[in-house]
Amino acid sequence: MILASASPARLRVLRDAGFDPEVVISGVSEDIGEMGTAPAVVALAERKGAAVAPQCPDSLVLSCDSMLDLDGSAFGKPTSPEEATELWRRLSGHHGVLHTGHCLIDTKTDRRISRLASTVVRFGTPSRAEIGAYVASGEPLRVAGAFTLDGLAGPFVEGIEGDPSNVLGLSLPLFRRMLGEFGVSVTELWRVR
Repeated sequence: MILASASPARLRVLRDAGFDPEVVISGVSEDIGEMGTAPAVVALAERKGAAVAPQCPDSLVLSCDSMLDLDGSAFGKPTSPEEATELWRRLSGHHGVLHTGHCLIDTKTDRRISRLASTVVRFGTPSRAEIGAYVASGEPLRVAGAFTLDGLAGPFVEGIEGDPSNVLGLSLPLFRRMLGEFGVSVTELWRVR
């Protein structure tokens, strides 16, 4: 099994769920142009998978991409502390939808499937000082939507509606269903049997 993603959170989610994927980073452009958030993350996941699959014969290649949709605007990783601060001012007291595109490729057959998982995230109202300290930590610059559920921003997330693992960048229930479409049981890929 190959994970076509540089995301440490995705790798951790898979490892915590019993998988031991090899990581191969695609290095593809993440420019989405004017595409909406949900179709963009699916297109980016497909782009990443298509770049990695030829390098990995006889493998299952999983690629993902996540973005936060807030009032119709897509937010990936902020490019500066100022952008992260401004985004957190917008997030404060509101909710957004974290979309993750998933693409699974069986390189033996070249069969490919793509799916979308979406989770509503309700944000609390951190103080300016809390936002400043969080941005200074550097964490929001490394993650889509400038937040993590399982990191320093966890106390600022009031709740979610949907799959928690999707907020970490990879929907485990969706991944299981995608494997099932290929006739593969999730338990076949566990490192401990």
